[in-house]
Amino acid sequence: MTLFAAVALALLAPSTAPAATISAVDVGYDSLTLRFDDAVEGARMFLLDEPQRIALDIVGARAAKLPAVATDGFVSRARGGQRDADTARVVFDLATPTIVTDAALATDGRSLTLSVAPASKRSFAEAVRERARTLFTQVGFRNASPATENGAIVVPLEPARPYVPYAAPPIRGGRGTNRPLVVIDPGHGGHDPGAISVYGGRKEKDAALAIARAIRDALVATGRVRVALTRDDDRFLVLQERREIARRLKADLFISIHADSAPADLARGASIYTLSEVASDQVAARLAARENRSDVLNGVNLGNAPPDVSSILVDLAQRESMNMSSSFATLMQREMAPSVPFRSSYHRFAAFAVLKAPDVPSVLLETGYMSNIEDSKFLFSSDGRAAIADGVTSAVTAYFARRMASR
Repeated sequence: MTLFAAVALALLAPSTAPAATISAVDVGYDSLTLRFDDAVEGARMFLLDEPQRIALDIVGARAAKLPAVATDGFVSRARGGQRDADTARVVFDLATPTIVTDAALATDGRSLTLSVAPASKRSFAEAVRERARTLFTQVGFRNASPATENGAIVVPLEPARPYVPYAAPPIRGGRGTNRPLVVIDPGHGGHDPGAISVYGGRKEKDAALAIARAIRDALVATGRVRVALTRDDDRFLVLQERREIARRLKADLFISIHADSAPADLARGASIYTLSEVASDQVAARLAARENRSDVLNGVNLGNAPPDVSSILVDLAQRESMNMSSSFATLMQREMAPSVPFRSSYHRFAAFAVLKAPDVPSVLLETGYMSNIEDSKFLFSSDGRAAIADGVTSAVTAYFARRMASR
């Protein structure tokens, strides 16, 4: 049996004796949430193999009979016990190989949420064997040198701090001209890694940034458009800030770059999402819900800003932008399809927060599946990035040529 080291979560004020018990366990499509009847101090998470399990040591909790746990998803069974006087241990047997990509302890200490992603048997076994691999990229460490305990990395976190937006990014391709402006948004970043690839455990945020840079360079090389990236490094951006960057720059087109993940490793191919409050299917709805949770850090919603003032003019602008977005999605698939594999139902609709700029045509491109080995290798290869960039560049060129002709 192998123990896979993970990262400790935020510690709150210590208590003299464990008082909290688990009051509920919610197993979602891509998350696992434990709720407590009192505040806990913190938690440590481990992956265990043979059989595959997720184990949690919850500090400041006492073992009690676990509430009913749904077993129709990735969890097949749950059980708990008292590890020591201050710590309760909960073990979740996995019905399918599943890895943890992120975690958040609520600021009141009453809930703990693990974000999870499906994995192949091989990639799960590799993750277990890589004892030194860090599961979570965290920010704001209190201690410069994390302590170790039984092979686990224990890193207390500072409480979540208010998000401070950064200045508008630079524009490439000629500032001050009348060329159309395209804003490329590499998904995730910073503490938010996105999906984890079955190809060497790589992160979606890295694939998205590399692909976005390739698209930017290809577009700039045409000399026909100006281009800006919402992020050109490994930083976290609130979802609303991503679309507001496009609005502040008066962008003519917004393209958000992501990679998908699925419970089965057979799913593969790119897809394109445009905005709709009514999702085209349950998969689209779940994906939008997962991506929209990127604004939550340590239980604090960083994207809770007042909504735009609703008016007839805003509604009309939004409708026009949605129609233009759908038109561009069709062009994108046509131009990319010769060299980039697509799902049969490539155009989908969902309420992605990042697509809700009312006056900027916006699409979200899922470039492939991180849970599929062929897609993952393609996305992390120079040939794959070039194929995606060339297809997007052709689509952008055709899109603005059509607009110019219609005028």
